[in-house]
This record gives sequence, C-alpha cells and structure tokens, in this order.
Amino acid sequence: MSFDLNDAQPQMMPSGELIPDGTFAKIRLSIRPGGVNGSVPMDAGLLKGSTESDAKMLDCEFTVVEGPFVRRKFWQNFTVAGGKLDDKGQSKGWNISKGSFRAMIDSALGLNPKDMSEATKAKRLIQGLKQMDGITFAARIMVEPASDPKYRDQNRLANVVLPDEAQYAAIMKGEAVEPEPVNAKPRKSAAASAVQNAPAWATDNAPAQASQQQGGAPWVQQPPPASPPPAASGPAWLNG
Repeated sequence: MSFDLNDAQPQMMPSGELIPDGTFAKIRLSIRPGGVNGSVPMDAGLLKGSTESDAKMLDCEFTVVEGPFVRRKFWQNFTVAGGKLDDKGQSKGWNISKGSFRAMIDSALGLNPKDMSEATKAKRLIQGLKQMDGITFAARIMVEPASDPKYRDQNRLANVVLPDEAQYAAIMKGEAVEPEPVNAKPRKSAAASAVQNAPAWATDNAPAQASQQQGGAPWVQQPPPASPPPAASGPAWLNG
C-alpha cells in the first residue's frame, strides 16, 4: 500500500503568523453574534456592544477560502449603531460600514459598482444584517500595526476588490495575484488624541491603551416598520 501525496493541500502557515500585507484573496464573512439586538427582528442578538461608547457593532470573522492562505482567519468589527455623528446627524461609523457592505455585495455577485439599474439596485437590498452572513468576495488584506507595543499587529480588511478592478477575475478564480502592500501606520489611539488636547495638568495619568472603535449609524435611528417585513428570498448568494 502507498499514499499519493501529490494532491495534498499546501501546508498551513503557523497559526500565529499574519497573512502578508497586501495579500489578495477570496474570503468568506461569518458573523459572531454578540447578544445585542439590531433594529429588525432578523438581527435579534446579532450585534456586539462597545465597552467604551453606545456603539453597536457587527463582529465579523473572515476566512480565506482558496489559495496559499486557505482557512486562515482574521477578525474585524463594523459599527452599525451609536457613536459619533456627522454634521447631518448621521452616524459616521455606519456610513463607512455601509459602503463596505455594499462593496461586498457587488464583489460577491459580480455587480458593476456604477450600475444603478433597478434590477441591480434590488440585489443590494437586504432585509437585515444577518443576510451578510456567509457572503464570499474578493479582498485585499492588510497588516494593521498595533498602536501600543504591548499588543500584536493584526490582519484587517484593507478593501473589497470590485468587478471593475484588474485583480478581481483572478482572485475569484483562486489564482495567485501579486500582493500590493498597504504599509499602514499605527492607528492613532483615542487616548493619545485626548492627551494631546488636554491641559498639561491632566496628562500625568493618561491611559495607555488605544480605543479603535468607530462611530455608529442611523440604521437604528429609523423607526421600526409597523408590521413585520414581508418574507423575502434574500440576497442572491443565499439562493444557491
């Protein structure tokens, strides 16, 4: 008896090592429920609360589904409620998150981001954030340096790769794509900003740890529907 190892998967990277900065890959989003209710029945218990503000977040786990980093994971929060507002009274965090979610849908479904036809717009409608669970799309992954030397650097979603970008087709086919490093600088901590803006007498015992939470969203500021929303088939990636 013999064992043919030619069709074996590439060896996995050590779990403690980061995915290299600027790596392109096809990734899948999985939501980790945090027990906090969203604004629609579908999202009951789906969100996670911040310990530092009134922000509510979607706790996302991203898994690489193809290529040399297959099965590698990283994690990121997307604020969908609470937090800082812009000059129009809308959540800064949600506006950022909403743009990311739309890009994920366009990438997953191969939609031209400039296509605003009624048929395409309908594919961008979701009945709740729960429907983002399981979406698979093309992405560029970055390394975010820690703002405090006590903490490790982390992988983050640098950007969603859209169908009108050169790398998209190869990523979705699982082909190797040359990385484009982000070379991000450490994110400035909220604590450091507060120290800089504080009077000298208030800085002696300034906290060292950074806060990396984003602002919130008008998603929860909208009044709930008078009756439960009608049943929907959901986004195309859920329909098989």
